Amino acid sequence: MFLHKIDEEVTLKLMEMNDAERVFELTDQSRNHLREWLPWLDFTKKVEDTKGFIQGCLKNFEENKSLNTVILYNDKIVGVAGYNSINWSNKTAYIGYWLGDEFQGKGIMTKVAKALTDYAFSDLRLNKVEIRAAVGNKKSRSIPEKLGFTNEGCIRQAEWLYDHYVDHVVYGMLAEEWNNER
Repeated sequence: MFLHKIDEEVTLKLMEMNDAERVFELTDQSRNHLREWLPWLDFTKKVEDTKGFIQGCLKNFEENKSLNTVILYNDKIVGVAGYNSINWSNKTAYIGYWLGDEFQGKGIMTKVAKALTDYAFSDLRLNKVEIRAAVGNKKSRSIPEKLGFTNEGCIRQAEWLYDHYVDHVVYGMLAEEWNNER
């Protein structure tokens, strides 16, 4: 099992089936907030949908294709973060994340993204970490910006969000840049 303590308040834990109820509850409580930027909310209507997602995450973890964790804040699940995918041939991890509405603004996600970036370079020996966010998603974009990621450009109409396309900004960090700044 993957367990990574970031500090006294924040820990990352491999998502497990017994987390499904809480992850679904958090999703449901934050549905309106999350729906603005995440395309999967309309497909997550019951706990069984979250269980299906977790099963897929665990299968991909076993196959070394991704790492999806729950974010524990003071021992309570407050969000999800991890590597949505890992491209081993290019040595690149793609970080994705979301946080329950009431837990925003506490610096949790910046700590999480920093820890995931550190882990990608120090433990997994990857060369690059990418974070993508919709152009208008200022909160999500502020995280890689705070961590010194490079804005590598914009992918036009990168994602379909219910009734419209959104452009994505791609942020990248190379291992040598990360290590030189630390």
